[in-house]
Amino acid sequence: MELATRSHLVFDLPLALLLVILGTLSIPSMADQVLYPANSLFTGQSLNQGNYALTMQTDCNLVLYDGGRAVWASGTNGRGSSCRVTMQRDGNLVVYNGNGAAVWSSGTARGTGNYALVLQRDRNLVIYGPAIWATGTNAAGVAAVGPSVPKYAVLTSHGRATPAATSGGVGGRKATPGGVAGEGSNN
Repeated sequence: MELATRSHLVFDLPLALLLVILGTLSIPSMADQVLYPANSLFTGQSLNQGNYALTMQTDCNLVLYDGGRAVWASGTNGRGSSCRVTMQRDGNLVVYNGNGAAVWSSGTARGTGNYALVLQRDRNLVIYGPAIWATGTNAAGVAAVGPSVPKYAVLTSHGRATPAATSGGVGGRKATPGGVAGEGSNN
């Protein structure tokens, strides 16, 4: 029995050293670039990913910046004060004014689930959530391989990415060949 204890100790020592080394490495956290269900960004708060920032501005406009340049906006500037954007449990991303009235939504409500808004490394804002259909043929006792949360919906409606309209200042809206900047539902 003493031999088994020693070999177990020899095996655990390299593993423990590896864990200590890995613990000292700077591993990027997802916390700064993810808005989890039932959580909000309040005025002045941002999701960050490298040079990209999604910011809830004091003028109630939700704006995606690339190195300080606006590339997308909800178009809700001037629609209230003390605004917040909330990732709802039904998959809908909603900007609320200080009175609690919805002034914009992504139009992606799909039913209760664990949805999250992610500011990706490619600058795309994506809402991820539970799978909405499956064959149900998974084998018992077999672990699933791959991401646990599949791509669900993009922030803008109709599957089109639309550039921010910044004429006359951040958060303006203008017609583009692909639609209107900040597409979604302006209530």
